[in-house]
Amino acid sequence: MKFGVLTGGGDCPGLNAVIRAVVRKGVKEYGYEFVGFRDGWKGPLEGLTMPLDIKATRGILPRGGTILGSSRTNPFKIDGGVERIQKNLASHGVDALIAIGGEDTLGVATKLDSLGVKVIGVPKTIDNDLNNTDYTFGFDTAVNIAVEAIDRLHTTAESHHRALIVEVMGRHAGWIALHSGLAGGASCILIPEVPFDLERVCSYVESRFTQSYAPIIVVAEGALPKDGDIVTKDASKDAFGHVKLSGIGEWLAREIEARTGKEARTSVLGHIQRGGTPTAFDRVLATRFGLHAITAAHEGDWGKMVALHGTDIKRVPLASATTQLKTVDPALYSEAEIFFG
Repeated sequence: MKFGVLTGGGDCPGLNAVIRAVVRKGVKEYGYEFVGFRDGWKGPLEGLTMPLDIKATRGILPRGGTILGSSRTNPFKIDGGVERIQKNLASHGVDALIAIGGEDTLGVATKLDSLGVKVIGVPKTIDNDLNNTDYTFGFDTAVNIAVEAIDRLHTTAESHHRALIVEVMGRHAGWIALHSGLAGGASCILIPEVPFDLERVCSYVESRFTQSYAPIIVVAEGALPKDGDIVTKDASKDAFGHVKLSGIGEWLAREIEARTGKEARTSVLGHIQRGGTPTAFDRVLATRFGLHAITAAHEGDWGKMVALHGTDIKRVPLASATTQLKTVDPALYSEAEIFFG
């Protein structure tokens, strides 16, 4: 058999580890051939390929990003997109696809599966918001990068007696904010799942200064105030209908300064969280996902996604990954609130 492999959506530390594991086991244990489709769903849509064998995947385990490239191409938004994918798969002799991605990429994979394309899914997102898996690779790396930034910001905040706001990724789910804020000793953590009271945030700031400490506030990019709107960069949307989020940190800094008289500054970590080498946890998880994905393909268990349940890798229906987002439980968030202020 010949398999196509693609990585879609935002890049993520650990993608190369999945590709390496899929190819290494697929070639050595099953004797399969592989072709890499470049730039997400744009690859099978336009026939963009690259060789994918053991030699091509050697040395990529510690590398961030993806050797296959990525994009946010949505073939269901393009006239004849599905037919073009089916035609290109046939012309390249590809029997099935292994799609590595998040909500949007796996959503496309689910639709293609229903149309007869043989697909196995591998969950990826630094936001950790995919359903039916305990963790996604990339999340641990993103949290560690954010924690290092918060640790560094504590010292400069103390030196200048100012409030510092750290804006992290998290469009609809606050997992990165919650974990990095807890690990970094934040004075307040703001997440999309729990609209925040600006007056209460300001009281946390003033309380911390009263104790002779400079506050650090960690805010997810999708957090919003009560009776307020989400802050966006502009009105444009990507191929999957997502607006570009940007600015909640700067907005919050201005409001804190105006309401408390305390100097406030913002650090937006942005794509720094996506870049660089993956942590050991993410390398191991991504490798295990890749090994189990090619085994599922070998057994013809199509329409499935590999997932982490406890410490075991399980197979779950591909559609279950995107039926709903995995968001932070308010009870979990309430555990963190004891450290606010």
